[in-house]
Amino acid sequence: MEKFKDQSALHLFKKGLITENQFEEVKTYRNLNIFSLNAELKLFLYLSVLLFTSGIGILIYENIDTIGHIAILSLLLIVIAVCFFYCFKYSKGFQKTETTFEHPVLEYLVLAGNILTCIFIGYLQFQYKTFGEHYGLATLVPTIVSFFCAYYFDNRSVLTIAITGLAAYVGLSVTPQDIFNDSNNLYASQSLSYSAVMLGVLLVLWTIYSQRISLKTHFGLVFLTFALHIVSIAAISNLTGYDTLIWVIFALILAGSTYYFYKVSYQYKAMSLYVFMIVYAYIGGNIVLFRVFENVDFSDIWELLVFLLPAYFVGSIIMFIKLIKNFHKEIAE
Repeated sequence: MEKFKDQSALHLFKKGLITENQFEEVKTYRNLNIFSLNAELKLFLYLSVLLFTSGIGILIYENIDTIGHIAILSLLLIVIAVCFFYCFKYSKGFQKTETTFEHPVLEYLVLAGNILTCIFIGYLQFQYKTFGEHYGLATLVPTIVSFFCAYYFDNRSVLTIAITGLAAYVGLSVTPQDIFNDSNNLYASQSLSYSAVMLGVLLVLWTIYSQRISLKTHFGLVFLTFALHIVSIAAISNLTGYDTLIWVIFALILAGSTYYFYKVSYQYKAMSLYVFMIVYAYIGGNIVLFRVFENVDFSDIWELLVFLLPAYFVGSIIMFIKLIKNFHKEIAE
């Protein structure tokens, strides 16, 4: 990493973007071996919020008969009110551009308040049936609150909760074990697969629209990441179906998704989008290849295939590494 940084500084100097004096100052500064603990401290703050909210959930579960529902709800409401009181007090208000709190702890206070709000609304629905039999509202209301908090306080962590809630409202499973489980609704319901694709498309369209009106443009990568996963998983899960027309349609959807996210990964210079795009394209491409040749009799050349398969997978790994290196080089320049 240090060698790469030195080469980057040298590259800037050779292109005339920095002076010789600036280049020497950069080298002198890096030789001091100073490093920042900012990322580590933020990680501990994030873990603290998760542990705190998880602890409240465990406390409610283990003492629900002793404490009482009204007392639990009152305690939650008080903590939520305190969190948002300080957040609104020290926030800069809603702005279309990227904003930050003067103190980073307040960002995690927003996250804590939002998670507790979701717990509070879920508890109301579970215990008192506040929304009656309209269980979707118990998901939609926290989702709306999360979107409001994400945009008002400019918080990416809360935005991920909001998008996850929106996916849950549509009916999509959001946990890894549900996504790859044979009983997952994406496999069982064709209409839900189309809903997943439509949700992914809407997230992409919202990102494009936000770019045009300059509304929280830094949220774009979050929306696109969710869109990539939702559309790709929905497409891949339907490539193994028996209906030829259906798997062909989803193969085309995956191909279109791959092309789009290939382009947008360069636009955002996002390694994560590029890597997952390649992974999904590789999985889907192999499934499609298998479907194309599933009725072909390879009994006469099976020995040749045994020798070719290891070479194919090794070649795939080499190609994957080469693509990543080329992408990293191109976005660095």
